[in-house]
Amino acid sequence: MQISDNWPGYSLDLFTYPQHYYGDLEYVLIPHGVIVDRTERLAKDIVQDIGDNDIVILCVLKGGYKFCADLVEHIKNLSRNSERFISMKVEFVRLKSYHNDQSMQDMQIMGGDDLSKLTGKDVVGTGRTMKVLLNNIEKYKPKMSKVASLLVKRTSRPDGYRPDYYGFEIPDLFVVGYALDYNEHFRDLNHICVINDHGKAKYRV
Repeated sequence: MQISDNWPGYSLDLFTYPQHYYGDLEYVLIPHGVIVDRTERLAKDIVQDIGDNDIVILCVLKGGYKFCADLVEHIKNLSRNSERFISMKVEFVRLKSYHNDQSMQDMQIMGGDDLSKLTGKDVVGTGRTMKVLLNNIEKYKPKMSKVASLLVKRTSRPDGYRPDYYGFEIPDLFVVGYALDYNEHFRDLNHICVINDHGKAKYRV
């Protein structure tokens, strides 16, 4: 699903959101209900592609936890309502990739358990920044690895990564909400919104 560069978004007045963020946002880019519906469709596509294989969901914290949780729940529902049981395990890893609103060149993988348990498994990674992580995962020779991301930013950079599954292609904007943060703020915002200059200044570190 592609969101065009000239899409004006939705007025904040149409939605409820935490009062402590009043004055910090430009507009709602993607409402929560649309996110949920699109994630359900991604779950269906993943189940069709994976087949009868057991899968390991590797969630990239912290920004990916809401999307991962909703995706896993939809996959569980599909498994419960079909004749095919899908065995799933969820693992977690954290990538540090931003300082304020600027993407950092050097990225660190922090936390997470021993990735050797991915050997021979089907891996579905969920998160925003995957190249560094994928390089590490491939060392353990998983049977298959796929990446699911809620968002893909449209960018002119030639090295822009394209996941196997994604919910929305969006303009190159700094967005917050639905667990995506700006210096640990806005994770409690259900909708995906564009932060304004006042919000950036208010929460800058």
